[in-house]
Amino acid sequence: MALYIFITIISFLIHFILIVPFIDFLYKMKFQRAKQETKDAFNKPTPIFDLFHQHKSGTPVGGGILVTIVTLILSLFFIILLHYLNVSINSNYPNILAEISIIVFTFGGFALLGIYDDLEKIFVFDKSNFFGLQLRNKLIIEVGLALFISFLIYQYLKISIIYVPFLGVFDLSYFYILFSAFVILAFANAVNITDGLDGLSSGTLSIALVAFWAVAATIIDVPLSIFIAVWLGGLIAFLYFNIHPARIFLGDTGALAFGAGFAVVGLILGKAFALPIIGGVFVVEIATSLLQLLSKRYRKKKLFPVAPAHLYLQYIGWEEGKIVMRFWIIGAIFALIGLFIAFMK
Repeated sequence: MALYIFITIISFLIHFILIVPFIDFLYKMKFQRAKQETKDAFNKPTPIFDLFHQHKSGTPVGGGILVTIVTLILSLFFIILLHYLNVSINSNYPNILAEISIIVFTFGGFALLGIYDDLEKIFVFDKSNFFGLQLRNKLIIEVGLALFISFLIYQYLKISIIYVPFLGVFDLSYFYILFSAFVILAFANAVNITDGLDGLSSGTLSIALVAFWAVAATIIDVPLSIFIAVWLGGLIAFLYFNIHPARIFLGDTGALAFGAGFAVVGLILGKAFALPIIGGVFVVEIATSLLQLLSKRYRKKKLFPVAPAHLYLQYIGWEEGKIVMRFWIIGAIFALIGLFIAFMK
């Protein structure tokens, strides 16, 4: 465990050193949140969101780009370094290369997709013609990525079962691919939706990752433990500059990659049932958004005055900092409950 803590500290220091010049670089490139009318998934204006967040216009977007790239590079560096130092790299899977490749592809694939969203929001491209990528097409790409990653998990890591406490083990066979894809897709979008307040998604994700870090270290999965340690160090460094008032935002590049990565970590650890509990805040956020969208589509009226949950709390008068810190506490409670379930036999 001391090794992983050391790696986290090194990762934090490297990210912390790089993030200030990276913020300056984003300013020079004008990679900033544009002052514009924000639109929802149905391309309709969101005046309540704009009311609370237009003052943040001009803040650099793209923190996820830095954390994603540096996390991948450092993770591979430490794994290769341990290999050349003849340190045993244990894993739950005989195909360690496949395990590492799946994590790298998940991070990289969803990050590249997220770059499109960041560019569209910043430079206000028309979704109907920007690289020909419409909202429906973007969703199709997300589904394709999730299915491909799930196939890799099933084919090369031979994962097809889920364990449900008190009920036992269920072998889903080929249906595991569909189950896994749904989980990856859900969390990729859930983290993206949660990334609406300063420090909310990054802080909540850091807490949830500590829980999975404990699981990975307990079952002695070295590649995952190293990856989580590096990722956690980067998130903490980013969070220092992301807390209110934020100097930099995560952006869709990071939100999509981190959400998908979080889901894949949980799946590879074999903790599919504990995953939505450890990431309970993200589940609540996407659930309130989904219920709102379904109500508007089929009932022709809103279920809530505004969604997701964090925006509703702003709407009724809660201060931003109060919402974020309360969600962190709730996230910690979810993580503890999820850990309890994860360690149940």
